[in-house]
Amino acid sequence: MIREQATDKRALKTIRHEADLIVVGGGLSGTCCAITAARAGIRVVLVQDRPVLGGNSSSEVRLWVLGATSHMGNNNRWAREGGVIDELLLENLYRNPEGNPLIFDTILLEKVIGEPNIRLLLNTAVYEVEKADAETISGLRAFCSQNSTAYELTAPLFCDASGDGVVAFQAGAAFRMGAESREEFGEKFAPTAEYGELLGHSLYFYTKDTGKPVRFVPPSYALSDITKIPRYRRFNAKEQGCQLWWIEYGGRLDTVHETETIKWELWKVVYGVWNHIKNSGQFPEADTMTLEWVGHIPGKRESRRFEGDYLLKQQDVVEQRSQPDAVAFGGWSIDLHPADGIFSEKPGCNQWHSKGIYGIPYRCFYSRNIRNLFIAGRIISASHVAFGSSRVMGTSAHGGQAVGMAAALCTRDGLRPRDLTEPTRMQELQQELLKTGHHLPGLSLHDPADLIRSAELSASSELTLSLLPPDGPLLPLHYSAGQMLPVSAGPVPQVAAWVSADQETTLTVELRKSGKPQNHTPDVTLGTMTLPLRKGKQEVPLAFDTVLEEDGYLFLLFHKNEHVRLQYSQLRVSGVLSVFNKINPAVSNFGRQEPEEDIGVDAFEFWTPERRPKGQNIALRIEPGIRLFGAENLRNGIQRPTSRPNAWVADPTDPNPTVSFSWPEKQRISRVELFFDGDFDHPLESVLMTHPETASPFCVKEYVLCNDRKERILHEPDNHQTRNIIRFAEPLETDRLTLHLKAMNGAAPAALMEVRCYG
Repeated sequence: MIREQATDKRALKTIRHEADLIVVGGGLSGTCCAITAARAGIRVVLVQDRPVLGGNSSSEVRLWVLGATSHMGNNNRWAREGGVIDELLLENLYRNPEGNPLIFDTILLEKVIGEPNIRLLLNTAVYEVEKADAETISGLRAFCSQNSTAYELTAPLFCDASGDGVVAFQAGAAFRMGAESREEFGEKFAPTAEYGELLGHSLYFYTKDTGKPVRFVPPSYALSDITKIPRYRRFNAKEQGCQLWWIEYGGRLDTVHETETIKWELWKVVYGVWNHIKNSGQFPEADTMTLEWVGHIPGKRESRRFEGDYLLKQQDVVEQRSQPDAVAFGGWSIDLHPADGIFSEKPGCNQWHSKGIYGIPYRCFYSRNIRNLFIAGRIISASHVAFGSSRVMGTSAHGGQAVGMAAALCTRDGLRPRDLTEPTRMQELQQELLKTGHHLPGLSLHDPADLIRSAELSASSELTLSLLPPDGPLLPLHYSAGQMLPVSAGPVPQVAAWVSADQETTLTVELRKSGKPQNHTPDVTLGTMTLPLRKGKQEVPLAFDTVLEEDGYLFLLFHKNEHVRLQYSQLRVSGVLSVFNKINPAVSNFGRQEPEEDIGVDAFEFWTPERRPKGQNIALRIEPGIRLFGAENLRNGIQRPTSRPNAWVADPTDPNPTVSFSWPEKQRISRVELFFDGDFDHPLESVLMTHPETASPFCVKEYVLCNDRKERILHEPDNHQTRNIIRFAEPLETDRLTLHLKAMNGAAPAALMEVRCYG
């Protein structure tokens, strides 16, 4: 029993925590920042004011995670971000292909509490910032309502990933809110006042069919006149959740301090929409349906953006400007919404894509006037227009990872965030990120400590791609189709395809490449031929007299013809894709992007893959065969296809795909790192959308690692992750390592992206 006498006043229980880094905000950017920093060896406190992690991707909001892949709806091939966010999404695919947001919550929580260097404080809100001087934060005060406990949090370094910038704001960090004028940075897509300067919030809902009639009596506050929503005719009983992202409001209000007002307006709309669907008589299929879930907190898009030493701009996104201090990348469209949201007569969004991914400078990830403050997530240093692209969760998580590694380097060497901009230190940061599987466009890993660099390498076989066999479906050319092929500098291979015509006709075939070798937008035409076809099935030779000056992807494009069917192949290979000139309205892809006025974006065509089980490669005979899948790719420092496959791929007929590494004398090996093909082209949307697979078919499922005595030192029977780290309790002494790839997660030939080995 506890009994205390009456007293004038009591203080809350207070706990003090010290760490190397305090991360405020447990959305994906803060979560990935904390995990990255902890794995790099520093002590982290992660403070989240909600009961779960994930922010907009959590079960409280239920928005799917997307970034540069853009639903596979733009020309950014193999553009999933990599690193910790890749690990999370692959784990979610494995455990949760149905897209249950509650399961995604558990995956995030498990990954965080599994890190011994992280102290997690849930339901804990930071309310006060303490400063040592005008430019330095010394500590934070926070409160947890669930255990009625106050926290004092101190560290040399802080990261604000809170979405609204609660720490940065109180610390006095310079920030912006709203849109810059067109004149300030020369951004031609800068919105007018009539369009509005802020993106609003959205509230999502789920429905379910109960199998029996269910009535709905709306709450008194539900919107009674659905025609107040200009797009009300678009509502239907089938769409739900974040498919109705355009139930958006608040861009004319203060999106920080009026969030509760915005939420109430969104509640009115959601319940009014459901009343319309249930009780208008226009949707008889909804008779047995009920509301299963309505969000209690809205998903926020925009509020404050804090100023770093560099401000990301529209031109950086569209022109893909080179950034010497790039530590993350983006690729989502410049996606701006009318400030009036669902009450606007305008379309729900205005999306404009660039031709490829773009680098985000490190200088965008720390405050320009608070010396020990990192910023991550949607509040990084960007103009309103550039923010329209950089704000999405995959991109935010990728930037958070960069901050986590930067904090680890600062802790190790006693530095402030700005100190890492010195070129030598920046190169170290970039290299440390690359080691974790974090992709940086145009950069490759060079690790002197990696023993594989000095090993003699041999493989049981190497794929020479001379045939994509004609054993797949024969499909009509209702829309134009293309095959992406990685080709070495020099004469273009001679190719033959198989087609079937239902009458005499002609077929137009183009050979294209990208104007930039790192891009996958086929905007440069190398040759065009129009071929006469007879009725029936036939082999079509495609001989283009072209010489390439550098390695890159060629696009063999077959233009649509209703009288022609194209032969496809069942063979899928790492780094080889078919693409189609189709539309994807979800990301404003209507086959071609062509602005009607000069808004500073490019006109180009979209050539995008189809999702498995569709999207087979086009059957082709290739002479000479493509020899870009050799084992030397395992140490070229790139862990995904870029302008080349960057993978060792075994011959499909190889019964025991094996790669060996040998040294002239014994090595002491304490750690081996393997990087498999997790199919970086797949966006792996985290919730609502479902996936037919639980692992990438290009990823090795089972492998065995042996020493120089042919003894098994590791057997992994069920892998689904891109990155595998093998740590030995005692250093292994051997002059040879042999890796046997025993089984795949799909029908693709065995493939491996990288092997590293450390003493």
